[in-house]
Amino acid sequence: MDKALIFMAMAGYMSIIIGIGFYYYKRSNESSDNFFLGGRSLGPWVAAISAGASDMSGWLLMGLPGVAYWSGLSDAFWTAIGLAAGTALNWIIVSKRLRHYSESARAITLPEFFSNRFHEDKRVILTVSSTFIFVFFSVYAASCFVTVGKLFATLFEVPYIPMMIAGAVFVVFYTFIGGFLAESVSDFMQGIIMIAALAVVLVGGVLHAGGPGAVIDNLRGIPGFLDFFGIATPTLIDGVQQADGAMAAFGPAGKYGLITIASSMAWGLGYFGMPQVLLRFMAIRSAEDIKQSRRIGIIWTTLSLTACRPDRSDRARDVPDGVDDSSNFGNDFHRNGDTVVPTVIGRNRHVGHFGSYYQFRGFISADCRKCFFKKYLQRRIAQGCIRSANHGNDADDFDRIGDRRNHHRFG
Repeated sequence: MDKALIFMAMAGYMSIIIGIGFYYYKRSNESSDNFFLGGRSLGPWVAAISAGASDMSGWLLMGLPGVAYWSGLSDAFWTAIGLAAGTALNWIIVSKRLRHYSESARAITLPEFFSNRFHEDKRVILTVSSTFIFVFFSVYAASCFVTVGKLFATLFEVPYIPMMIAGAVFVVFYTFIGGFLAESVSDFMQGIIMIAALAVVLVGGVLHAGGPGAVIDNLRGIPGFLDFFGIATPTLIDGVQQADGAMAAFGPAGKYGLITIASSMAWGLGYFGMPQVLLRFMAIRSAEDIKQSRRIGIIWTTLSLTACRPDRSDRARDVPDGVDDSSNFGNDFHRNGDTVVPTVIGRNRHVGHFGSYYQFRGFISADCRKCFFKKYLQRRIAQGCIRSANHGNDADDFDRIGDRRNHHRFG
């Protein structure tokens, strides 16, 4: 019965996502600007929450809770502080400037923005930055598909690779239909579901563990688990945490020094170069909407980071049949989550895993098109138009190509 409910919930969710894609199909396919940047028409709520959902996605629901579940408060706490600060500074420093200048540069991708901003002729910046995005975000996107494969394999007890492929096919399908607009609206919906589900799991976990007092008493019994400058050390044999009866086994607390704290907080520096977030700054409807969007984005991030560690409420009470090391403790957290919330609610907290996939596919394809198509293929098209100019109106096509190339410059 539980599996049937899970399947119905996921099928309903996927149907809504595909419906959003078809809804925005016509508008997104009117131009490249509409497909890759939504025609710069995102409202403040959609821009802010979709930026947060596409940034956090599976990491918020599996990665950070897994860290807290595994080693206690300090690592997750200092990482969350850095992420919240990075989010706020990114909105305050970058968002309005990037919205203004990207429109002035007539750019729909970050490499194109830098290229047009500095009026380069040989497009070296465009090529290098596009290559970096292609290489490194391909790996990043692959890790996201690994996440969804492991998630569905855990949910439905089926082989991991088919589930990973199925997730990839689903995401590519709906994003090719509706483009950036469909992805942004679906991410907005995912962001709302994510934070609501996290809050339900947090409250349910505390109640399931016996209330706030019982939670604190349980966690105080784990050396270093509640320390800001220490860290819990699970007792492992062959990478599997051991249990002492019904309790998780831990060794002496480890140290969490200033250098480690600074390293954890440095995660927040990544926001200043995160394309899936910066694209939302470029796509927001107007610079006047940024102030409201900034407030919404900072509040959403702060609340979600606060609520994403419900695992602490039940950590000291029991251990699954074996808690593996870093590759599986996120899944163990999700299995435990099913004991504190109704099945459909608990499983729908996973929807954020889809949030980032379009961004990776979208800006990788957009950057490659801008870099390689405009630089190489259009040159060949132009040469072909010249050779056939005496046989028709292809010279007019060449002029239009040249106009489009010049259109992507200042002034």
